[in-house]
Amino acid sequence: MIPLVFHPIYSQLDLPERHRFPIEKYVGIRDALIARGIETSRFITPEPISDSELVRYYSSDYVGALTTGTLDPKAMRRIGFPWSQQLIERTRTAVAGTRLTAQLALEAGKALNLTGGYHHAFSDFGSGFCLFNDLYIAAKTMQQDKNIDNVLIVDLDVHQGDGTAKLAENDSDIFTLSIHGEKNFPYRKQQSDIDIGLAKGTGDDEYLTVLEQALTIALRQFQPDAIIYDAGVDVHINDDLGHLHITTAGVYQRDCLVFDMAERLGVPIAAVIGGGYQRDIDALVDVHLQLYRAAGVIA
Repeated sequence: MIPLVFHPIYSQLDLPERHRFPIEKYVGIRDALIARGIETSRFITPEPISDSELVRYYSSDYVGALTTGTLDPKAMRRIGFPWSQQLIERTRTAVAGTRLTAQLALEAGKALNLTGGYHHAFSDFGSGFCLFNDLYIAAKTMQQDKNIDNVLIVDLDVHQGDGTAKLAENDSDIFTLSIHGEKNFPYRKQQSDIDIGLAKGTGDDEYLTVLEQALTIALRQFQPDAIIYDAGVDVHINDDLGHLHITTAGVYQRDCLVFDMAERLGVPIAAVIGGGYQRDIDALVDVHLQLYRAAGVIA
């Protein structure tokens, strides 16, 4: 049985009216999975990550200022959320959820978090709705297992995984692959091990071909013992922030390619849902559900 990680706090954040972040989608995904036959007992609840754990990977000054509400207002604006204690608790829990997903993937072969993909967070600042980088923590967590040396992070969010690339730049045992919109946020890109920037309007056929080629190249250069997958759906044709023309069927095929690669290699895979910014939450949830179809959680 494939572990699913969820906490109600994922969708608990009071935001200004018309705020760009679709906070409702996480509980929407949970409810949609239940409606498709997943029992509530399937969802595993994470405990919030502590400051002492965060400072193992991130600047203690940044962790302290952010968690106590003393971070410079300009730095908070870069993150994109107003500060609140609720935001900090939600973030601690979401990051812990991805770490737990990584641990569960080692046991079960695959596991999925109903949030995650906070890939714009760096060691000493946050950006683009990301406070702490859960993908990097998940990779380092996997490497604590005696059977895991090399971790491949496949980031298919429409926005480059810039924070992840920077955090992992000196880790030869973490390989970062990012396929993203070239003319999209972040406008100053970092250097992943493989970066592929796509033009606006890229459709299914080109996208899937590029992905297959990129995965092939990655496996020639790197032999992963585990995979972390950021399955952002802001590549979708109806996404407000994406600018690519990937259909729902294309998203499903994409996710199948990544899971099939993990199965073929016989390595564990931990997946997170990444970005997705349609205003229509039901439509957005439907696109995110392709990840759970591709993983075999639902038909």
